[in-house]
Order: sequence, then C-alpha cells, then structure tokens
Amino acid sequence: MFPEVAQCLKTAAPLFSQAVLLKDLRRLSAHGGARCLQARRHFGVSRCLTAKVPPTPKPREKVEIPGLEMVTYGERMHYVPGLAKPTYPPWEKDYKDPRHYKAPPTHEMPLYKEKPCYVYNQRTSALEGVRQALWLTKTKLISGLPPQLLSLAEDPANQIPDQDERVQNAIKHARFWDTTEQRPGKEKYSNTLLFNLLHLCATLQPSHPAIGRRILAENYSLAATWKRGEDLFQIRGQNGLLNNCMDPLPEVSGKQEVGDTADHVLETFYPVSPTIDLQKVHVYKEDVNSSGFREGYPYPHAHTLYFLEGADARCKLRPEQFRAKMVMFTFGNALARAHQLYGSEPQRVLDRPITVQAVGTNGRFFQFLVFQLNTTDLSGDDGVKNQLWLDEDVTLYDFAKVRPLIKKKQVKVPAGLAGYKPETFSKFLALYLHGAV
Repeated sequence: MFPEVAQCLKTAAPLFSQAVLLKDLRRLSAHGGARCLQARRHFGVSRCLTAKVPPTPKPREKVEIPGLEMVTYGERMHYVPGLAKPTYPPWEKDYKDPRHYKAPPTHEMPLYKEKPCYVYNQRTSALEGVRQALWLTKTKLISGLPPQLLSLAEDPANQIPDQDERVQNAIKHARFWDTTEQRPGKEKYSNTLLFNLLHLCATLQPSHPAIGRRILAENYSLAATWKRGEDLFQIRGQNGLLNNCMDPLPEVSGKQEVGDTADHVLETFYPVSPTIDLQKVHVYKEDVNSSGFREGYPYPHAHTLYFLEGADARCKLRPEQFRAKMVMFTFGNALARAHQLYGSEPQRVLDRPITVQAVGTNGRFFQFLVFQLNTTDLSGDDGVKNQLWLDEDVTLYDFAKVRPLIKKKQVKVPAGLAGYKPETFSKFLALYLHGAV
C-alpha cells in the first residue's frame, strides 16, 4: 500500500509546504520501518532540494520588420539604455591565426568520405580483447611460445654469467634502490626494470655480434591500412619502445605449417560487432602506410616491441585489452613493412613471412608474443591465416616487500624479493636472442 501513498504525496508535493510534507513523511517512516526509510530517500520534497539542473533559458527571438531600421547605439560607441544592441558581421582576418582557428564543418573538409574508417590507436580498449584482435588481423592463435625459441636460452653459451643473481639485483634496483620513496609507483619501477633487463641482455654482444646491428627507437608513429570484409581499418599512434634491426627476423613456421592455417576457422563473437570500441572517422587518407621511419633508414626491420602497462597515466587498460593492444601494434608494424616490400596490393601468401615479437609488462607480470604475417589479403575469412604465439601472465617474482607482511604474529612474506622465477627471464632472453644466434 505504501507505493500508492508515496505516489499521491509526490503528485501533491507542489501544493503543500515543505514542513507539512516532512511531518507526514516522519509519521509514515515510523510505521513503515526500514522499508519506508529507504523509499523516503527518493522523495523530491522541494525543487530547491533536488539535484536537477535548471533548464537553459531560451534566447530571445529577434524580430525583424521589413522596411523598419532598428535604432542601435553602435554609432555612439557605448551602451545607451533604451537602444538596441548592434550586430556586426563576423570579422575575417587577412592572416591565419592558429590560436583562433575555426575548423570547417566535417562534410566540407577535403578528406571527407562517405565510407567510414575504423581506427585503432594506443588508447583503444577493445571489448572482446584478444579475440577481437584475432578477427581484425585474420590470425590463428597458438598457446605458448615456439619451442625453437625457448631452446635458445637453454644453451649455456647463450646465458649471462651469474644470470639469476644479476636478474635479481636488477629487480631489487627497480623496486628498492632506485627511489627515495617508501614505495615507488608502478610506472617508475616497471620502466626501470625493463631497461635493466635490456641492459643485461645487451651484455651478450661480445659473444653475439649480431646484437650490435640493432637500435632502440622510442615514441615513433605507426600507420597501417587494411580492409576486412567491406570495412576499412587503420592502426595509428605511438606504442612505446621498439627494437629495430638491420636484418629481418627468420620465420618461425615453415611453408607446410603456413599452408595448414587455411583450414583454421576464425572465432566470431556475434552479436557483438567487430568494430566495437574502435574510433569511427569520416576524414582520413585511404592508403596510409608508414613504419614511422624515413626511406633509407639503416634499421628498417622491427624486431621486438616493448609495452609498459602503466606508461600512459590517462589511459588504464585491463590485462585482456592490454594484450589486444600488443597484438594490434605488432600486426601493424609487420603490415607496414609488408606494404613497403610487396606494395599495397593484397598478397594471398607472402614469399617470405614477416615476423615481429612483443613483450609487455607491468613490473611483475610479463606477456610474450610472436606474430608472423603470412598474408596481406585480409578481406575474407578463407585462405591462409596469420599466426600468433602468445604466453600470457607470466610472473617474474611473487613479492617485493619493503617491510615484511605479518599476520597473527607470523611472517607470511619476508622483506625483500621472494619467489623469483628464472624461467620467465629465460623467455625474455630467448626473444632477445632470436635472430642473433
């Protein structure tokens, strides 16, 4: 019976004063218990007590009478009561002022097109994560890293002297020694740890001279265009740190394995659209393909991309969306290189597949992937597919505590580094040595 009484009170609220309504509501709450008190919170007792935004006033309609000139104070150069406000034509400057630039309407821009283009950038959070990235790139997913890559780090000749001790010191430097704060932020120690591990891997250059044919590039801009079905897609933006090489990476799969991917059926996620969460634009260039470096750059081949999960403070991606970003930008680097080598026309099977690797981390968890681009004909679901090897959520250590974790007078986690896993760094080292052994 209470909802009917509340509806009557709400209807009659404008007719009663605020004090009368509050008195009635107290009497109802005394008989209704907690149920009435919960409903009482939603009553709009008075307009001034509600959180409604007042409606914007409508501008006064200007009446123009033909043949009648309005008397204004424009000639007097100051405000005069009783005279109308003058209206002046918009001032068009005879020079370009970038501070007061007014863009033309979208449909009047020279690059405007009726057909939309779906753009993936470094801040895109794809709803379906890796599954959506696999469909967009026409890729077959293989769990785990290729065995021939993992065997590179198992050879004692490819290992660093005192490897485990030096890796643990690198972790301690990032978590404990490289800060004056009591607890460093994730953005700081993840970046420090990544560069420490890269520095450790670079110490193998005397025994592996091919490592000296690489260079690190940061904040480069990538652009790649492809068609998937009837839709046009582009990937643009800056992904982070790129390890470039003079020589391309060898392909991971042979021709027989590449041909067997034609039988693979791509996973769909109907009724969710594959273009969900992608930026839809109508102003764009159609054939935009750039690796971010000028022609003649001595390190044209992308070797490994390194991603930091907390690099962009204004964009926080969940782990699944972070892995999708890694897949898309790895594919974009491979596709941009393929367009430079084979042209922008779709190729059903590349003569030499293009391999690009990626490593992502948040300072503790690592994501490893290897992408092999076998085809640039991505319009249909049939034919040869691209290949992706993914090893996700691999921990380098369990805990790095400044103070011990004590519960019920027992030390659960000691202070310092605990739970170091050497096999995680072996995977990191294996991807770094790929192409140099």
